[in-house]
Amino acid sequence: MTRSDTPALLLTGPPRHGVVRYAGDLAAHVRDLDAGARVLRVDDPADLPAVAEGLDRAHLHVTDRLLGSSPDAAADLVERLAAACRLTVTLHDVPQESDGPRNLPRRTAAYARVAAAAAGVAVNSRHEALLLAEHGVLAAGHARVVPLGSAVTDPDAEAAAAAAPDPAGAPLVALVAGFLYPGKGHDDVVRAVADAADLLRAAGTPPGEVAVVAVGGPSPGHEDEVDRLRAEAGSRGVALRVTGGLADDAFHAALRGPGVPVAAHRHLSASRTLLDWGEAGRRPLVVDSRYAREMAALRPGTLTLYPPADLPAHLARVWADPGATQLPAGTSLAPTLADAAAAYLAWWAEDAGATDGAAA
Repeated sequence: MTRSDTPALLLTGPPRHGVVRYAGDLAAHVRDLDAGARVLRVDDPADLPAVAEGLDRAHLHVTDRLLGSSPDAAADLVERLAAACRLTVTLHDVPQESDGPRNLPRRTAAYARVAAAAAGVAVNSRHEALLLAEHGVLAAGHARVVPLGSAVTDPDAEAAAAAAPDPAGAPLVALVAGFLYPGKGHDDVVRAVADAADLLRAAGTPPGEVAVVAVGGPSPGHEDEVDRLRAEAGSRGVALRVTGGLADDAFHAALRGPGVPVAAHRHLSASRTLLDWGEAGRRPLVVDSRYAREMAALRPGTLTLYPPADLPAHLARVWADPGATQLPAGTSLAPTLADAAAAYLAWWAEDAGATDGAAA
């Protein structure tokens, strides 16, 4: 099937970046539903406006850090792009308090400019839509919410279950997936694992090795964070292992490995990592937040939420019952990427209809 209302799908930025990978995965599923959809890879973001000169409609996944050396530079680029064609955008990494007192105003102003320039704005969660409204980027109700789509319909629970450790004298290991950077929650997990080990020893069931495994490497510019975190972990009797960047197969194998999956980032607003855990057949411990509650409702039974202060008790409990971190076969991970692609096609059709109606 070929449609006339599907915009050209623009892909730009480092291919391994999470936003770029998701945009590419989504574009492939849009092509499955609309064989005529154009997918344009633009290696240098600065070339986007020139590419757009020959387009009627285009769609771009936007995070300021991919598009310019500063939030203002990224907004400049999107404004030039929007002047060349009718542009819709999906906003990622939306401004929030964790950006800090210096970056929050700069990023808020830039995202407001992007939203004003675009013909339509999508986000990946209701939480993100609320953040846009709370920070004055875009009025409530003006962002289309299309949840991140899973790459699979149900998890590979058999592969994950095979990796479940025997709790009798087993190591107490927490797994944290994704880039390592300040605020990601690795510090919280290190402290919580040390406290959980103390709880188990006090109960007469001491664990073996106590460790945190960072499944991934430090994000660019934060390489020193590894040494700082390793020193902090060592002072608490916790071993820290950092896998570094992994190819897809190795990454998913690590997620299925022995240990308790934990997502301790308190400022998640849309997280592919939660889907990574689900696709690996794992039910992670996720720190309670507005976004986490939204995702727990969207995919029931796939997450275990915990209040921040209760992570040590949850780790100790799951260490004794490792099956609690395994998803049963048949657990639904919908909405899928195909669902997300269909939702985007419906949105773009509405936009095209509104445009045609205005022109008439």
